[in-house]
Amino acid sequence: MASAKKQNTPAAARRAKLEDARRKERARERRSRIITITAAVVVVAGLVAGGGYLMNKADEQEKAETAAKSSPVAGEKSWDKLTQEHVDKKVDYPMNPPVGGDHNPVWMNCDADVYTKEIPKENAVHSLEHGAVWVTYTSKASPADVKKLEKKVEATPYSLMSPVEDQGSPLMLSAWGKQLAVKSASDARVAQFFTKYVQGPQTPEPGAACSGGIAK
Repeated sequence: MASAKKQNTPAAARRAKLEDARRKERARERRSRIITITAAVVVVAGLVAGGGYLMNKADEQEKAETAAKSSPVAGEKSWDKLTQEHVDKKVDYPMNPPVGGDHNPVWMNCDADVYTKEIPKENAVHSLEHGAVWVTYTSKASPADVKKLEKKVEATPYSLMSPVEDQGSPLMLSAWGKQLAVKSASDARVAQFFTKYVQGPQTPEPGAACSGGIAK
């Protein structure tokens, strides 16, 4: 009987409440740890999956670039044994736009430069010698195609763009010794031409500057 009375004392009740509170707190802590661990596992799994996805995308991009560089560009024209003398006069080039030959001692700036008026061909050829890709167009090219190619050039160091009204096709891409005519800026060969020939193996002077020349 005395033991039962002792258990019903205020002190015993307080101890019981305290122990109950402690049990509830331990339960909350266990739940928090479980939630934290679960969230961490989910985050890690996401990072692993995301990292794997990014690695796969990088591998795919590298393979695509390798294929673009190693495969011929369908329909391109090529010239070899092009002269490289510096001259201070107009040059009569055998192709239009020119893709090589004697040229002005100063290059056109080709660090993602877009020109809205025609530029001297002798200076542009010097840019090609430095490994630039030169995009040219006529008034027959659609404004949408011109705009899309402008964005491509503006995002690509060692490239330049300008109108050439007397060329044989509305849209053309030129590199040293290489040239391609396309009907649309969405043609897959445009991206391939850039990938293959911007500072590509055809470049007579790889790494030479594309800034510090003429900016017209």
